[in-house]
Amino acid sequence: MRFQGSINEWRDDQGYGFIVPNGGGDRVFVHVKAFRRGSRRPVVGQQVNYVVARDARGRLRAEHVEYPASPVQPRRPAGGPRRLPLLVAAGFLVAVAVLAAMAKVPWLLFLAYAALSLATFGCYATDKSAAQRGTWRVQESTLQLLALLGGWPGAVMAQQWLRHKNRKPGFQAVFWLAVAINLLAFGWLLSDGLP
Repeated sequence: MRFQGSINEWRDDQGYGFIVPNGGGDRVFVHVKAFRRGSRRPVVGQQVNYVVARDARGRLRAEHVEYPASPVQPRRPAGGPRRLPLLVAAGFLVAVAVLAAMAKVPWLLFLAYAALSLATFGCYATDKSAAQRGTWRVQESTLQLLALLGGWPGAVMAQQWLRHKNRKPGFQAVFWLAVAINLLAFGWLLSDGLP
């Protein structure tokens, strides 16, 4: 028997949440694996249809979760990546390359930013893939540390192109703080007369 309810809690970084039945009753655990492969990511307030099952401990869980065809369901804004963050990230890398060409900073600094950006982009891609499969994820602290160390341009590009970690206010606040700290350190290196 299929039930209808709404997602009242969703932890996207951990791939699970809870559904409250429309008719009332206990909330039901739902894992990202219960959604059809290729479905859009769940959001709080989203109406869903599901089958109720019990896990090995007898707890309720949702299976075969689907989105009802309804014009009132919440949707994420359509569209691709936002251009401004991409321009800022790419512009920063170009600026560091220009400064290195002018011998204002060592080429090693540019190579470090480029390598960390590639590594960070790869970590975001790995994390998104793991989230979709419901497997082990890259820790958020690792992603934040990479951004702080100089991989933030790659993180910005990954957040926009992969549409991953760009809608979590808490993560974004820490991320932009890490970017600010990195830029302050970069500015301090410039003012200190490198190389």
